[in-house]
Amino acid sequence: MKYDFSSIEKKWQKRWMEEKPFAAVTGDTSRPKFYGLIEFPYPSGQGLHVGHPRPYTAMDIICRKKRMQGYNVLFPIGFDAFGLPTENYAIKMHIHPRKVTEDNIANFRKQIQSLGYSFDWDREVDTTDPSYYKWTQWIFLQMYKKGLAYKTTMPVNWCTSCKCVLANEEVVEGVCERCGSAVVRKEKSQWMLRITKYADRLIDDLDAVDFIERVKIQQRNWIGRSEGTEVDFTATNGDKLTVYTTRCDTLFGVTYMVLSPEHEYLKKWKDQIKNWDEVAAYMDAAARKSDLERTELSKEKTGVRLDGIEAVNPVTGDKIPVFISDYVLITYGTGIVMGVPGHDQRDWEFAKKFGLPIVEVVKGGDISKEAFALKDDTGIMVNSGFLNGMTVKEAIPAMKKYVTEQGIGHPKTNYKLRDWVFSRQRYWGEPIPMVNCEKCGWVPLPEDQLPLLLPDVENYEPTDNGESPLAAMTDWVNTT
Repeated sequence: MKYDFSSIEKKWQKRWMEEKPFAAVTGDTSRPKFYGLIEFPYPSGQGLHVGHPRPYTAMDIICRKKRMQGYNVLFPIGFDAFGLPTENYAIKMHIHPRKVTEDNIANFRKQIQSLGYSFDWDREVDTTDPSYYKWTQWIFLQMYKKGLAYKTTMPVNWCTSCKCVLANEEVVEGVCERCGSAVVRKEKSQWMLRITKYADRLIDDLDAVDFIERVKIQQRNWIGRSEGTEVDFTATNGDKLTVYTTRCDTLFGVTYMVLSPEHEYLKKWKDQIKNWDEVAAYMDAAARKSDLERTELSKEKTGVRLDGIEAVNPVTGDKIPVFISDYVLITYGTGIVMGVPGHDQRDWEFAKKFGLPIVEVVKGGDISKEAFALKDDTGIMVNSGFLNGMTVKEAIPAMKKYVTEQGIGHPKTNYKLRDWVFSRQRYWGEPIPMVNCEKCGWVPLPEDQLPLLLPDVENYEPTDNGESPLAAMTDWVNTT
């Protein structure tokens, strides 16, 4: 018997829309509750693709089973409809992003309904609806009031064509993953969410989460908590060079230092650096690489020695050279690292490249191998002054105590986790409800004035300097 899907499925889908058998019942306490949630689709111009129905089908099966088991099931659908792809498409086609969004949602809704999923369409969400983004704005204000949202200037990946900030993962071999245009590092003022305040809870509570261990390991590595020490070296011009290290026992083996190409000291030292043109050229080249490219372990080590600036090792008193190199990121630690080439593969390769001294301070192994004795707490300290003869396990707390007592350092917990960039760079997004007052600084919009509506304008083209198109809408921007 042939299955006449065109008539059978349309019949039942029509009946489902009329009778709403999949609607969750608010206030029903007679049944257990189940909340099934998918990642809401981004309504692109191309419509659904196989990546949409794959997870929807899985969750639909679960929700249907739960209903049959007597649960009051909430299975909503919605559209994550603000953002860059819609805006780029709108600019390309000369159609307002609001019109593009409305058309795309209508197409997605038709396609999803034709697949017969048991969504509760009465709960449909559209993130561009002011009655929805009123509450995302409200959430932002609560975070600001609690000190979890703040404004800062930081280096970002900037696509010269899309004219927007890119995540590291969106930069491939120095170009934008979307359009293939050159990407540069650029200082921009950004709103940030202080996720790092929760770093300890995020990593500690993984022990209580019922999830596969492989993913929990990935999460722990992403948060990247480490217990170490901040140590102050001193530049020969008197400036303090603070480094973060988990291995303060190796301070006697430090033979050079490296600054991030974005470090603020470089511009400050411009008149003191004799080879400034060479340094500036390297800084410019580093600005065209993503963080992922810069920290790739297998890449050739590059850098420039600062002619005119040296540092003093605080435990040996020796003067050591100072370099800049793109493998040091301004966003991790202090943006300055100490080179211990006797006991780190990357440092060893860098020292070999530039003909720098290599000092063994932990006894044993081939010093050309990565951290040859550092994985073993029983390694014995050598060439390390008062630490000589101690095991690594004994030397770490002894050196921590020494640098603290000498006033040249202190214990420090560090994380790879970074605060979250939360900025509206372009037109098509909910406005951030903050007023910048010359007298009071940043002031939250009163909650009873939410939502702060996105102005409906004709010109939504991105600006060349990276400012939001909203910045040019002076009638809207200039307020009390």
